[in-house]
Amino acid sequence: QMNSPKWEPYREDALIHAGRLVPVHPLTKGMYERNARTIIKKVVDAAVPLVREYLPDEVRERAKLVPLAKALAQVHFPDDHKQLALARYRLGFDEFLFIQLGVLQRKQLWQGVPGYQLTLDRQVQAEFLSKLPFQLTNAQTRSLEEIFADIQRPVPMARLVQGDVGSGKTVVAAAALLQAIANGFQGALMAPTEILAEQHYRGLKKILSQVRVPRDAKDVAQHSDDWQRRLAPEQLQRMQELKRLLGMTEEEDMAGAGVRVALLTGSLKTKERKRVLESIAQGEVDLVIGTHALIQEGVQYNSLGLVVIDEQHRFGVEQRERLKGKGHHPHLLVMTATPIPRSLALSIYGDLDASVMDERPPGRQPIKTKWIQKAEVAKAHKHIRKEIAAGRQAFVICPLVEESDKLELASAVQTQEELQHEVFPELRVGLVHGRMTQAEKDAVMAAFRDRAFDILVATAVVEVGIDVPNATTILILGAERFGLAQLHQFRGRVGRGEHQSYCIVVSDVDNDVTEQRLRALEESEDGFVLAEKDLELRGPGEFFGRRQSGTPDLKMAQLGDTRLLHAARLEAERILQRDKQLEHPDHALLKQKVDTFWANAGAAN
Repeated sequence: QMNSPKWEPYREDALIHAGRLVPVHPLTKGMYERNARTIIKKVVDAAVPLVREYLPDEVRERAKLVPLAKALAQVHFPDDHKQLALARYRLGFDEFLFIQLGVLQRKQLWQGVPGYQLTLDRQVQAEFLSKLPFQLTNAQTRSLEEIFADIQRPVPMARLVQGDVGSGKTVVAAAALLQAIANGFQGALMAPTEILAEQHYRGLKKILSQVRVPRDAKDVAQHSDDWQRRLAPEQLQRMQELKRLLGMTEEEDMAGAGVRVALLTGSLKTKERKRVLESIAQGEVDLVIGTHALIQEGVQYNSLGLVVIDEQHRFGVEQRERLKGKGHHPHLLVMTATPIPRSLALSIYGDLDASVMDERPPGRQPIKTKWIQKAEVAKAHKHIRKEIAAGRQAFVICPLVEESDKLELASAVQTQEELQHEVFPELRVGLVHGRMTQAEKDAVMAAFRDRAFDILVATAVVEVGIDVPNATTILILGAERFGLAQLHQFRGRVGRGEHQSYCIVVSDVDNDVTEQRLRALEESEDGFVLAEKDLELRGPGEFFGRRQSGTPDLKMAQLGDTRLLHAARLEAERILQRDKQLEHPDHALLKQKVDTFWANAGAAN
């Protein structure tokens, strides 16, 4: 006996529902599979003859691609598995081709304009290195030489510096900015959060203010007693305001040659912001560090020569273009602390040359990572108490609750209260979360860094860049709710000092993907290895989070298919070599498709 059999009268040339590879479609209430399949078959049969091929014959022949009309017909109602594979290959190739044509055109456009050809000042570089309390790694040195080669060319640099957590990218950025400043230009460094911007400001100001850079005669004279005696009272007042604005000590002021660093963020008071903007416009500031405030209306640079964007995946291409637009054609350096799989890097950053920093500074101990069940969390609490007794501090990360800030806040508040009143009543437990104002978050992070708290309960707000060397343990609750790359980022909040550090992840979820993710975290500290695994497990849309990824929505292509991606990039390079703007009549339809593809990608992100 057969239960609910599906059947249709046998006609060899018109089988739809049986006797062949049968498509299965997502349905809504009231729609039945058989009806949907019949309708789609009619639409495909009617539409396929009208399809216009947009790839030139020579491209299809080189790449061994079936015609577009055939691919569309076979992907819906394939004759066999081979035809289905060929159809998917063709349509996936097209998506990769659209991506590569878009990013390579952007690269050509950027390289087609004149840039500032800088002269490398080895003396300034040597003085900078002498101020560092450590030696550069081979990876840092290699990346710097690649950057130096770029900025000495007459076209704007467009380079991605990709490094693992704690690989020392900021030092590389500082050395690059110093060269722009030594050539008489300004530099700008944009960070995704005020906490990170202020951390960069403190760290870079401390080092760069000690490095003597060339000044023109007027600038040097400003710092001499003779010059100051000739200044009008309002000019002297302006100089005093500028010193206060830049946080200069009298010693730094008398030296008169250190890099002048200013901070520009959204939380500056109106009067303070006005002074900073005036100083930037008049060239009284060499390096501006800030957030999105750097690209807002009213920010005018005197001579912007190099732009550094930190944590690029948190910015869209539009923000990058707006910051570049603040200068004539400044050099561009993008840094990301989230290691990116090669295929994804080619898709998101295909317009940038890449430097990879796959080496951590010497002396840093590996972080010990352990996955435990919820029932074992008391052991983790015992470990935290032991570390704090030894003078250390700890992070506790609350689980991400879907996309609800309110639920996430409730989770964080509840966790903090439980830890403070029930688990660690004798300790000081702080709380930071995304619903706080920026000023409140900054105050809590500063207090934790200054050891006002023993434990900091946090949401994902601490994922990026916070530097607390005394923190040696991070306990991550609800670890199944985070991606592998994000877990690795959390782990990077510890292990920044001289003491052994620990990462404890808590999860009871029993499914294959979660187990693979957490086992991988236990077994490897290599962010590049973990990034490839995360892409494999989560897919590109979830790798950074849908609203941040900047990746077009792919229907057929799989970003893990590097062979297909490289084939598409090769063809894109060949096409643009002959026709940079896709203006040839043979490319008219292709240009239309590429423009539509990227317009849709922008709307989706």
